[in-house]
Amino acid sequence: MIIIRPIEETDAEEFLRLCKKIDTETPFMMFEPDERPTTLNEQRDEIRDVLSRDNQTILIAENDRQMVGYIAAHGGRYRRNRQTVYLITGIVQAFTSQGIGTRLFEEIERWAKERGIHRLELTVVFHNEVALAFYKKMGFEIEGRKKHSLLINGSYVDEYWMAKLI
Repeated sequence: MIIIRPIEETDAEEFLRLCKKIDTETPFMMFEPDERPTTLNEQRDEIRDVLSRDNQTILIAENDRQMVGYIAAHGGRYRRNRQTVYLITGIVQAFTSQGIGTRLFEEIERWAKERGIHRLELTVVFHNEVALAFYKKMGFEIEGRKKHSLLINGSYVDEYWMAKLI
């Protein structure tokens, strides 16, 4: 049974392990395998920072008390962009296509509405058709294309900038 819950500072070690695992499973995350520079102490600090602000959160998906996915919402730091959050999400490959992503996005939208967040945004590599279709299903729209924004396996790739207004 999958449980969705907010991250806690004591989750730092397992969360870092989860992020590193996801980095090895997909070319669509920012970090390549073994590139993530975050130390355990830095991860604790990052979680502490996220928890200190009302327009940020990380929601964890757990299966039998083991982290299998997450969605992070990083809110703007200034009055003019506090109502906007940038989303980052990842799910362990063995747990994809099981509705976890849908549940994470439904929960993050509920959380956002409770806090008066007006705009959810994210980026997706243009050829990640599965993610692109999922984000569209969740109500996100393409707002633009960032040309040659990433270098993946020696080739420049574009990203779509997507958003959902709530």
